[in-house]
Amino acid sequence: MRTSEATDRVQLVFSLFDADGNGYLERGDFELMGSRVLATEPGADEAAKSALLGAFRRYWTTLVTELDANGDGKVSREEFTAIVLAPERFEETVDEFAEALAAYGDVNGDGFVPRPVFVALMTAIGFARPNIETLFEAFGPVSGDRIPVATWAEGIREYYQPEKAGIAGDHLTAGLVG
Repeated sequence: MRTSEATDRVQLVFSLFDADGNGYLERGDFELMGSRVLATEPGADEAAKSALLGAFRRYWTTLVTELDANGDGKVSREEFTAIVLAPERFEETVDEFAEALAAYGDVNGDGFVPRPVFVALMTAIGFARPNIETLFEAFGPVSGDRIPVATWAEGIREYYQPEKAGIAGDHLTAGLVG
């Protein structure tokens, strides 16, 4: 059963991915988002950069392959909501995206994402700073003000599960959608 929280989460993500604000997701939106996120850590190793950009591209490819019935190269808000709230159609793509994004934040290779890196990455995606900070706290930072990569990756996966409510990711929609 789809929760209202899940619908709010998906609506927010759609608005962030729609980089040009035209009401549709297109290949260029994902390229732009990927380049913004990559720019937060210019010193990241090439494998991490490649994995993250590949995850953004696969996200787009999955959407357009599953949903673009008329072949116009666009995905509407309604189409997007239908696929991302259908885990059986989108699970592998979300897994790849979650792993790549969380790993990209592990700048020291120690299995943790420091707060400044987390904030920079989430800001590059377009989330609001107060919501980012609240989410980071919800993930339970450990010594050194950092969160485990695995915790963040799992949080991303949960974000796309339609039956979930009251999850850490719901902090991202607080005060923004309703």
